[in-house]
Amino acid sequence: MKAEYTSVLIIYTGGTIGMIENTETGALENFNFEQLQRHVPELKKLDFNIESYQFDPPRDSSDMDPEAWAELVRIIYDNYNDYDGFVILHGTDTMAYTASALSFMLENLNKPVILTGSQLPIGVLRTDGKENLMTSLEIAAAKYKNKPLVPEVCIFFENHLMRGNRTTKINAENFNAFRSYNYPALAGVGIHIKYELSLIHHCTNEKPLTPHLALDTNVVVLKLFPGIQESVISAILAIPGLKAVVLETYGSGNAPRKVWLTNLLIEANERGIVIVNITQCSAGTVEMDRYETGRQLLDAGILSGYDSTTESAVTKLMFLLGHRLPPNEVRQMMKISIAGEITVN
Repeated sequence: MKAEYTSVLIIYTGGTIGMIENTETGALENFNFEQLQRHVPELKKLDFNIESYQFDPPRDSSDMDPEAWAELVRIIYDNYNDYDGFVILHGTDTMAYTASALSFMLENLNKPVILTGSQLPIGVLRTDGKENLMTSLEIAAAKYKNKPLVPEVCIFFENHLMRGNRTTKINAENFNAFRSYNYPALAGVGIHIKYELSLIHHCTNEKPLTPHLALDTNVVVLKLFPGIQESVISAILAIPGLKAVVLETYGSGNAPRKVWLTNLLIEANERGIVIVNITQCSAGTVEMDRYETGRQLLDAGILSGYDSTTESAVTKLMFLLGHRLPPNEVRQMMKISIAGEITVN
């Protein structure tokens, strides 16, 4: 039944935020959401309704995959009319992949879907989980002129709200685990939550939420490095069933000027394999016409991935291929920003 006031659904998938130390082994183990509530009594002080849904069993983020993303999409879709926003508690290691995938799979999204987690378990004295959870809930419930303030898929971590498909994990040790290098934060959190309203993505139509569950995982990431062998690239491009490659190149989209490399890429492209060029750099964009080492890739039919993260490029390709689009249509769609994931000049 729809709540008469603001209501947020917490979806607990697993991860460090929901772990507690086993007193006998010292290992971290998942525990249930009711225990999480006991560790965060502040939840009762919020002036809106909170309900929860829990993955059973909980999944470590290393085990999150397209099947789990589809489950999240189903949960959000089935509960979409009953809640004003959603908070997903998720392990940090693959959070950026999940956030990127959901941004494509939830077409016409017009409510907040905020992913968060922690570097320390919620039961630890210095945990960052409490603040991340409480602030994520506030953001998910926030409205402006009676409309959701942040109606897109985001990651909130360590005082920053970031567009999910622009975010990558950059630190396994510190609390500032995530960064959005090529797009500014949507909000900064201190004493107040300061939203950057002009940066927030809004659905431009009134169509109902459309869930997409089909993903095609015949995608690989190929990272170039000095001395990479022809046999390595040849073997990867010859993988049976391969449909797309995220090619991580140097700088602004450059690669070694090796005839064998160019020939292999041209042959793969002609076989219908979609090859997308993204930079290995943390920040910046691909400009293949800037240097000869990039122009050779452009001439070989390689697509620019613009300023896409690896996580976003991989999941966008899975999403497009899941629609059974022919290679040329996938190539055209990779040039378009579907959910604010790339900056196209």
